[in-house]
Amino acid sequence: MKNYSEQSVSCPHCGHIIKITLDTSGGSQEFYDDCPSCCHAVHLNMQIDEVHKTINLFIDADDEQIF
Repeated sequence: MKNYSEQSVSCPHCGHIIKITLDTSGGSQEFYDDCPSCCHAVHLNMQIDEVHKTINLFIDADDEQIF
C-alpha cells in the first residue's frame, strides 16, 4: 500500500469540498483539520485495513454532545 493518498472530502458544516493528503505510514489515526471556507473544525478518523489494503475514512463535525 502507498504511504500517501489524496482524498476529496465534504465539510460536514458547510459542504465545501476539501482536498486532504492522508499519510498511512503511521497507521490508523484520528485528527482534526479546519475547513478553509467556514473555518470550523472537521474531525477525521482514518482506519487502515492491512488485510484488505484499504483506508476507511470517517468524517464528522464532532459537535455531538453526550448526556
